Amino acid sequence: MEDLKKSLKMPLFGNTFSPKKIPPRKSASLSSLHTLDRSTREVELGLEYGPPAMNLGGQSWKFEEGQWISESVGNGSGKEFQRLKKRNVQLEEENNLLKLKIEILLDMLTETTVEYHLMEKEAEDIKTQIRRKK
Repeated sequence: MEDLKKSLKMPLFGNTFSPKKIPPRKSASLSSLHTLDRSTREVELGLEYGPPAMNLGGQSWKFEEGQWISESVGNGSGKEFQRLKKRNVQLEEENNLLKLKIEILLDMLTETTVEYHLMEKEAEDIKTQIRRKK
């Protein structure tokens, strides 16, 4: 037991810890498939590389242009759904822009109306001063 304590005990200063040498790693892949071009791999292994697809809950999904697109959405297709979704976003942005323009026009109308009333009041004041002088 005492030998075990001595072997586990590391001195504070003095002998430094030196781990075992690690043997060099083996080659990552022993297969030569990575050197073959795509057509040769397809011929050799029968693989067809296409967009990833999966089935979830009875719906088939396909990964195209960075998005998962459902192949079976109600009566229409997934592509039609995505197109309509993009169009909806465009229309919402246009609607927001038009609301902003209406608000700006209302502000301009309010400002013009206030200026008109001030000018009208000034004109009445000038008429009143002219009448007093007569």
